[in-house]
Amino acid sequence: MNFKKINASIYFPGKESLEGVTDMCIAAHQDDIEIMAYGPISECYNNDERSFCGVVMTDGAGSPRAGEYSNYTNEQMKEVRIQEQNDAAKIGGYAAIMQLGYASSEIKDGSNKDTVEDIYNILCEVKPERLYTHNLADKHETHVAVVLRVIEAVRRMPENIRPKEVIALEVWRNLDWLPDKDKVCVDTSKYPELARDLITVYRSQVVGGKSYDTAAIGRRCANATFFESHNTDEASSQSFGLDLMPLVKSEEAPTQFIVSYIEKFKAEVENTIARLS
Repeated sequence: MNFKKINASIYFPGKESLEGVTDMCIAAHQDDIEIMAYGPISECYNNDERSFCGVVMTDGAGSPRAGEYSNYTNEQMKEVRIQEQNDAAKIGGYAAIMQLGYASSEIKDGSNKDTVEDIYNILCEVKPERLYTHNLADKHETHVAVVLRVIEAVRRMPENIRPKEVIALEVWRNLDWLPDKDKVCVDTSKYPELARDLITVYRSQVVGGKSYDTAAIGRRCANATFFESHNTDEASSQSFGLDLMPLVKSEEAPTQFIVSYIEKFKAEVENTIARLS
C-alpha cells in the first residue's frame, strides 16, 4: 500500500495480509485506538469471523513527557510511540497497524488533501464493514480534524464499498451527555486484563505523566454503572458512541449535525427542570 508520507509505515503482527479485516479504527495519536475502540478490539480478539486494523494519523512528536522521558527529543519520542503502538497491535491481535506519519498541523489544515487521500485509499483497499473514529464534540483539535477528514473520505467512496457502520467514540470528551436513545453503547467488558495491557504498553505516557490506564478503564466502568438509574448494570464496562452514518450519507455540515445533538441535550435538561419546578 502506498502512503503520502515517506515516514509512514504498516506493521503486521501476524501474516502480512489485510484480507478479512472487518473492523477499523482511524485515530489521531498512538494510544487513541486502545482508549476509544477497545470494544471492537475485544470483539475481534481470537475471533475467526472478525479482524481488527488500526490507523494512526500522527507521528507522535508532540507527546507530553515526564520522568525518565522528560529529556527525550521529539525524534526520540516518535520512535518510542511508534514502537509502543506496534506492541499494542501485537498484544491485541490486530491484523495490522498503519501509522501515517503526519504532523498535527498537517491534519488540522483543511486544505491539505493528502490526509483525506490516504484515508480514502486505505478504506477503498481494506473495505472494513465497521469504521470507528473520534467524535465531533471532542475537545482535542487534532481529534476533531481527524473525524472531519474521515467523513470527507467516506463520502467520496462508492456507496457499494462504504462501511456499513461509522461510529464516533470517546477520548478527550466523553459522550455521556448524549440523550440515551442516541447513544451507541459499546460493551467493553470482555478480557479486562487485555484492556489494561493495551494501555499500559504505552509506558512513555503512563509512566511519563498521564494515567490513561486508570482514567480510560474507570470511565468505561462509570459509563456502565451510571447509564441506568433504575436498572441493574447490563455490562460491567462500556463506551458510548454516536452513529455517523446519517451524516456520511447526507450533505449536512458536520457542525450542524453535532449541534443538533447538543440542542437535544439542552432541550432534555430544560424539559426536566420545567416538569419538576
